[in-house]
Amino acid sequence: MLQIVRIPALSDNYIWLAHDPASGETIVVDPAQAEPVLAEADERGWAITAIWNTHWHPDHTGGNAGIKARTGAEVIAPAAEAAKIPTADRLVGEGDAVRIGDHVAQVLEVPAHTAGHIAYHFAGDAVVFVGDTLFAMGCGRLFEGTAEQMYANMRRLAQLPPETRVYCAHEYTQSNGRYALVVEPDNAAIRARMAEVNAARAAGEATVPTTIGQELATNPFLRAASAAQLAERRAAKDAF
Repeated sequence: MLQIVRIPALSDNYIWLAHDPASGETIVVDPAQAEPVLAEADERGWAITAIWNTHWHPDHTGGNAGIKARTGAEVIAPAAEAAKIPTADRLVGEGDAVRIGDHVAQVLEVPAHTAGHIAYHFAGDAVVFVGDTLFAMGCGRLFEGTAEQMYANMRRLAQLPPETRVYCAHEYTQSNGRYALVVEPDNAAIRARMAEVNAARAAGEATVPTTIGQELATNPFLRAASAAQLAERRAAKDAF
């Protein structure tokens, strides 16, 4: 079983450190910074062997160079964003397989937040690293893509098994949930979840990972009935 550790960075980023005890391999997903990652790995005695990027934004790739210089880790990044990730060693796209030990992840192309955004799905482990595409009760902003693309992403992710753990890259749950309550004020699942989220945040605790099942019940973007409705909700959330 993969051991997955959350590392807070910057103001609200999460970097994910995943370790396979059987092989001794360790990957870093979307390192905003190098220092906290290296410190966490050193403390655990884990040797970082690879960095996996979901997209080019600096708060997801800023630690690439520092980690690579210290560890020699291979940087795996989306092929469509190669020009914006100069530290990349291996470029991947839809259907490619990447692995940590015997744990194999399929690359899913999920453009919209950025033009070449990808996710990494470990079907055998019921884990997906989604970067800034799907959040707890939210979705990424449409910086380089369209609502139609994001809607397709939501439909695709919604088909994953409900127990799939979703590792997103930001602590946005509380603000997303406040908006979700505006969209669906009578949704008892959202109200119950927000009570838990508010308590967790008051205690200084993280609210992710989430699961596909939780999002199917409470995420107004995953629950959108059409691309037009998702676009309307995305615009309203941006102004919220």
